Amino acid sequence: MQLLTPDYFSNYELIDCGDFEKLERFGKFITIRPEPQAVWAKQMNEREWLKLAHLKFIPKSSSSGEWKKLQNAQDKWDISYTFSSNQKHQLNFKLSLTSFKHVGLFPEQAVNWEKIYQFFQAKKGGKFLNLFAYTGGASLAAKAAGAHVTHVDSIKQVVSWANENMQLSKLNDIRWVVDDALKFVKKEIRRGNFYEGIILDPPSYGHGPNGEKWKLEENIQEMIEGVLQILNPDSHLLILNAYSLGFSALVPENLLRSFALKNKSQLHVGELYLKAKTSIKLPLGVWGSLNK
Repeated sequence: MQLLTPDYFSNYELIDCGDFEKLERFGKFITIRPEPQAVWAKQMNEREWLKLAHLKFIPKSSSSGEWKKLQNAQDKWDISYTFSSNQKHQLNFKLSLTSFKHVGLFPEQAVNWEKIYQFFQAKKGGKFLNLFAYTGGASLAAKAAGAHVTHVDSIKQVVSWANENMQLSKLNDIRWVVDDALKFVKKEIRRGNFYEGIILDPPSYGHGPNGEKWKLEENIQEMIEGVLQILNPDSHLLILNAYSLGFSALVPENLLRSFALKNKSQLHVGELYLKAKTSIKLPLGVWGSLNK
C-alpha cells in the first residue's frame, strides 16, 4: 500500500488540523473548515488559528453553512499549480466560497494530476474521461498533456466553473457533459467508445441532474464494471478515488483485481493524505490505479 501526498504545491499549505477542523492556506487566504477525519487534538491552540485565519466556515446543517470573515478577504480569488515534472505547464483555478464548505479545489488530488499529465505526455495523446469531475483539475492536467478530454459532472454550475478554469489555464476544446456519471458510462458502452485514461472521484452521496440517486457503497461495483468496459485494455491509466469514512484500500484493490489479472495491468492501491506544517498527516481517502 502506498501513502501519497503532493510533493510540490507552493500555493497551498495545510497548516494544522484537529478537533474536526483544518487550517489551510489557499494562495493569499487562510481558511478554517470542518474536517471529519481530524479526530485528534490540534497541535496549535485556538488563539493561534484565529490570529492566522481570514475565513471560517460555520456549519448550519449537515450539508450547508456560511462563511465568517475574520480578516479582510475576497469571496473569489485565483491560485495556480505548476507541474513538478514540467515547470513550463501551469494550471489556474478560480476559488470561491460555497455554502457547502468547499472552495473549488481538492489539493491532495495534485498527486493524480501529475500521474495523468505524465501518462499522456508519454503517450503523446489519447482519450481521457473525467467522471464526477467537479471543477476539472484532472481534466486540465490531461488537456495540458495533449489528451482529448471529456469532462462529466451532474451539476451545470460546476461544469461552468470548470470551463472558467480551462480558460484561466489558457487551454481549450474540453468536451463538457452535464449528466449522471453512471448513465453516461452506460451510453459509452453502447456506443463502443474506449478511453486510454479514466479517473473517477465519486462522492459518498449525490444526485444526478434528473434526481438520480448515488450512494457509494451501493453503486460503486456497477460503476466500476461499466468503466472497465470502456477502458482501453491495451494501454491505460485508471484512477479510482474513494473519500468515505471507514473505506479500506482493499476496497479498490478488490474492485480492480480481476481486470488487472486478465489484462496484465499494474495494480496499485493506497491512501492520499496531506502533511500539515505541524507534521500531522491528514488522511483524505483511499485510491486504486491500473496502469499499462
